[in-house]
Amino acid sequence: MLVLTTPRLTCSPLREDDWPFFLSLQQHPDVMRYVDEARPVAAIRQTFDSRLPEWTPGSPHWLCLVVRETATQTPLGVTGYVHREADCAEVGFLFAPEAQGKGFAGESLRAVCDFAFTQGAIRRLIATVTVGNVASRRLLEKVGFILEGELRESYFLAGRWQNDWILSLLKSEYHHDQPPFG
Repeated sequence: MLVLTTPRLTCSPLREDDWPFFLSLQQHPDVMRYVDEARPVAAIRQTFDSRLPEWTPGSPHWLCLVVRETATQTPLGVTGYVHREADCAEVGFLFAPEAQGKGFAGESLRAVCDFAFTQGAIRRLIATVTVGNVASRRLLEKVGFILEGELRESYFLAGRWQNDWILSLLKSEYHHDQPPFG
């Protein structure tokens, strides 16, 4: 089983008993503000179930890791990636409001990048961020992602078309020895 660890965190695959936490993230308006509209529980469950199968590099579904504080095993958020091409993947992350602003997302994202570039056969990581989600963009840039551009009217959310920022990080540019977050 794939488990990523950092000085403060343990990131392990989503399990059935993570459903209540996953549901709470997906139903929290502040967490989902730039991600998706409110959805019925059945639709959220379908998303959850699609992330439960065992994942190996190249799998068509998301690598979905639950990020826990190692000392307490408290779930803080989810992170991971999905292949878009054989050697290109899109990263994503969602964190509970009480876990935001403490460096957990950046620390776990670095662990995902380390894995993707060293063991996952990934050459390029991308991230799509709804314009206005400055916190996520800043976090990605801290890790080393570079803004490639803005897709106009790319995503329908909150009753209108939204622009998306596209950021990327190449294996050749990634510096895993950056100072820790926190």
